[in-house]
Amino acid sequence: ASGKVKLWHVETQQCLHTLAEDQETLTASFNPSGSRFVTGGSAASIRVYDTVTHHSLLTLTSSPSMMVMDGHQSRVFALKFHPGSCSELISGGWDNTVQFWTENHPRSIRKIFGPHLCGDAMQIHPETNQILTGSWRKEKSLEVWDYMSGEKIQDIAEDERGNSLIYSCHWLGSDHLIAAGTRSNICRLVERGSMATIGRLANLPRGVYSTDVTSGGSGRPLIAVCSDDHVYLLDPGSGSPESDGTRPWLTGE
Repeated sequence: ASGKVKLWHVETQQCLHTLAEDQETLTASFNPSGSRFVTGGSAASIRVYDTVTHHSLLTLTSSPSMMVMDGHQSRVFALKFHPGSCSELISGGWDNTVQFWTENHPRSIRKIFGPHLCGDAMQIHPETNQILTGSWRKEKSLEVWDYMSGEKIQDIAEDERGNSLIYSCHWLGSDHLIAAGTRSNICRLVERGSMATIGRLANLPRGVYSTDVTSGGSGRPLIAVCSDDHVYLLDPGSGSPESDGTRPWLTGE
């Protein structure tokens, strides 16, 4: 929220560079090659930077015309490059749209109406080319969209223990996804085919505002869940099933 953007070297835990933006910076993302990164926030625009030089290359924003909506009209909370492209990206935020961009054009080239994003709750699946969105609302909070057409593919049913106002969601392979937020204060693992919750981290002290999933490697993925002042590390295959068939993940703090 201070507008500072820091680039870190993970292995040495060193901060390599700090940028100070004239906005509340609420999201950032690298392209697949790591050559570019983008930021978004309270300015309702997307800023593209060169990773090596840290120079601002261009700003993606809406036109001044009130007759078209070719960009965001409010805060941007989620940014994701297409996993197969270093120049195509999508964004989402408070204005109930997902906007599609390319570095070759300063305005949004198309959009989806509907998702109300308030956190890192948007991801493109690298194999199915489908977009998962999580909205901060009581109904239809988890939706799946086709990247090419923008058409909705399905709604993901709410958890039987109560609906969540979603702040974060991720694909987990081609058949599962995780979603978490506030109100019910849970993180759940959902099987895409049955749309049933098959794993659940419940009874958290507060809501979940951030999650992440390891990618690559030959082993099972590891899920990180942030709630209050804790980071929970989850193995999606651990724990004995409960009476309802779900798995109460084993966790490490």
